[in-house]
Amino acid sequence: MHIIADENIPLVQEFFSELGTIETLPGRSMTQKQIQKADVLLVRSITNISPALLEGSKVRFVATATIGCDHIDQEYLANNNIGFANAPGCNANSVVEYVLSVLSLLADQEDFILQEKTVGIIGAGNVGRRLKERLQRIGINVLVNDPPRALSEGTEEFTGLDELLAQSDIISMHTPLIKDGDHPTLHLLNEARINQLKPDTVLINSGRGAAVDTEALKRRLLEKGDLVTVLDVWESEPDIDYELLELVDIGTPHIAGYSLDGKLGGTEMVYRAVCEYFGLPARKKLGQLIPEPPLRKLSFSNQAHRWQATLTAIRACYDVRNDDMALRRAFSKARRQNQLLGQAFDELRRTYPVRREFDTLKVQLKTSQKKLGDRLEKFGFSVRLGK
Repeated sequence: MHIIADENIPLVQEFFSELGTIETLPGRSMTQKQIQKADVLLVRSITNISPALLEGSKVRFVATATIGCDHIDQEYLANNNIGFANAPGCNANSVVEYVLSVLSLLADQEDFILQEKTVGIIGAGNVGRRLKERLQRIGINVLVNDPPRALSEGTEEFTGLDELLAQSDIISMHTPLIKDGDHPTLHLLNEARINQLKPDTVLINSGRGAAVDTEALKRRLLEKGDLVTVLDVWESEPDIDYELLELVDIGTPHIAGYSLDGKLGGTEMVYRAVCEYFGLPARKKLGQLIPEPPLRKLSFSNQAHRWQATLTAIRACYDVRNDDMALRRAFSKARRQNQLLGQAFDELRRTYPVRREFDTLKVQLKTSQKKLGDRLEKFGFSVRLGK
């Protein structure tokens, strides 16, 4: 079996080597010629799986090691008897922790209390659902908009989009990109909706870049500058709008779901899907292969302030400021040297440093620090109480 895989899928050799030969390629630039002899194609979200790519190839199975699959022409795969799998939920926790890092940073910088804010979540799939649960555990009021789920489950748990936009202090977007049908999300936040946002609204998009009308957002920021804007996803990636990057408060290169734990979970899921499709035994398990985290343990004395301790724990695992600085620095350098910004964007994703999730950090506390322990556990950390 010949397997072609995106070079950014981690542990692909370790998981798939016993199944056949493996060739890794840059995901964004895969060509029809390169995949002609492949039996299995493993991709991430930046590879567009279309008839133009697959026509005439030997590919019998396609898998994306990501939650989203709007980059996959599933109808073409089904019509041509090509198997398909994605990795639902694999990096949902990573995206949730990206949002928590953003919110904790903004609360610290802007001096507000998270529990006094209303967060509106647009899109209640794997990510949105988990984000809602985590925020509610922390004690934050949450509104959720998801029309397809509201239709199938009833409207009690869901809020209309315009009502959500009017009531929310913080908006976090987690929709797939849907261009047609009853509930399209392309430019879901159009000019009218962007203009109706209250001054000082925090807008976070870590779903799909084109769910926000970039030009309309730019006009609002240029004319009024009264939104706090956090973008991890962008229209026209990797050739993103440099002017918009300079206007947003936090900008990152589509890495919200890039924790090592999330990516490895995706690798394991597509490995199992390939084995099942071809009737092969799945001998490898993630627990056998996952590396030890760089930071294993953290402890606080009785003098630790609960909020400051929480900030320290979050930033020990993931500080979103580092990714914001890396993107701005890379783009500034590329412009000075007349290089393509898209190449700098993809290079940041390709060389992304190891980032581990909150539950890989063991926080050691004294028995008398139970309140701090309860707070940290609600954020997702592993807490051990002792003498």
